[in-house]
Parts: sequence; structure tokens; C-alpha cells
Amino acid sequence: MEWTGARYADGPSVEVETWIDSPPRRVWELITDMQLIARMSEELQEIHWLDGAEGPSLGARFTGRNRNDALGEWTTTSHVVVFEPERAFGWAVKDPENPMASWRFALRPEDGGTHLSQWAQIGPAPSGLSLAIERMPEKEQKIVFVRLRDFERSLTTNLAGIKQLAETAA
Repeated sequence: MEWTGARYADGPSVEVETWIDSPPRRVWELITDMQLIARMSEELQEIHWLDGAEGPSLGARFTGRNRNDALGEWTTTSHVVVFEPERAFGWAVKDPENPMASWRFALRPEDGGTHLSQWAQIGPAPSGLSLAIERMPEKEQKIVFVRLRDFERSLTTNLAGIKQLAETAA
């Protein structure tokens, strides 16, 4: 990740992508398995679907329990805001209209396999990161940069795990 000097209000984001030697159908099964995503993540520890949902669908909600050495432990409620089978899957944290963070997978057929990307954005609503920035406003750009690097590491781990599972099962 390259230094951008972004501030929280900029809605900074990061995206990672890979090519997977497996059809979009198989990749879709993996990216929408939020239990799998939690098992691969260093930060997301577990998820629980709410309102009787047993998996993702547009508008479905889930709680996520998270842990980060620098930020501590917290639980959030997320809303599935993008659900286009074999194309895109995404969720917004806390308020779908003004999220604390947003996450999205996008996939498309490519060269007999699947091009997969995962994107994450900080804000625009305040979050735990906002509290750190309020305590050290002179370090805002560094705080944002470090958090985006955390996101990039997480996305890279997710895509590597999904790639391995999809290609093993292909």
C-alpha cells in the first residue's frame, strides 16, 4: 500500500484482486460463506445472522465480533447491501445509509476462471478509528494509513484463502 495522506473524511478505501482457476459459481459459494470469511480473518472472529436469516441475501443483517490488538474488541451489526449472485456481494457496517465501513467482493468470469476483488472503505460515519483520531488529530493521516494497511492485509489473506479453497475443489 502506498502512502496517500488520506484523512478519514476522504472515505479512504483499499482493493485487492486475484485470478482464480475456478468458475464464478464456486467462488460465489465461498465469498458468501461468512463463517468461512470469519475463520480466515485475523480481526473478524465470528458472525451471527439476525432476524432468522441463515445466510446472505439483500437486506439481511448479521452481527460480527471483532478483535484487533490496537483497537480492542467490539461487536457491530452489518447489513447486506449488495447481493448479485455470481457477480457482487457487499455489506455496510452499522447504518447502510451512512456506514462506519463498507466491504464488497466483486467477481467476473475471466480466462476460464474468475477474477475476484475485495474492496473495503473506511467511513463515512464515525467509528472506533474516529476516537483514536480525536485523541491524536495531528496523527490522523498516519492512523488512517495504518488502518488501511490492516485492511489490505486482511483482504489479501481472504483472497489467498478463497483462491486456495476454490482451486483445490475445482
